[in-house]
Amino acid sequence: MEETPARLAGKPSWLLTQLAVHAHRLASDGFGEVGARGYHYRILSALDEFGVASQAELGRRCNMDRSDVVAAINELAERGFVERTPDPGDRRRNMVTLTAAGDRQLRRLDRALDKVQDDLLEPLPAEDRDTLTRLLSQLLTYHQRA
Repeated sequence: MEETPARLAGKPSWLLTQLAVHAHRLASDGFGEVGARGYHYRILSALDEFGVASQAELGRRCNMDRSDVVAAINELAERGFVERTPDPGDRRRNMVTLTAAGDRQLRRLDRALDKVQDDLLEPLPAEDRDTLTRLLSQLLTYHQRA
């Protein structure tokens, strides 16, 4: 493995970027082991937490492009994890509902993602993991407002 220049390796932005690539790979592999993708987790989580939603609402809540939302919902519906029905108030809009099978899949995905967190943060003690999560949340909140 090649060495990284010290002036680069000491920059938080570089470290976060490198770690994000590694975290994404771990998460993709973890979801893949249970036949899913990250987009599935986002959608199922949003439906579980917020209830029935339109595809557009899911896209906004999950920070997903409209075409990705449609593709992921199609995949989830084919597997019986969500139901898509026309909105009675606007037949042009689909409403998406989490099914019991989708709830079970979400629990499997939770377990897979918990394992990913453990693998990613393995060298850190619990207190440092909590501190890192708090600091990353603080940074993200700040930059999302800007």
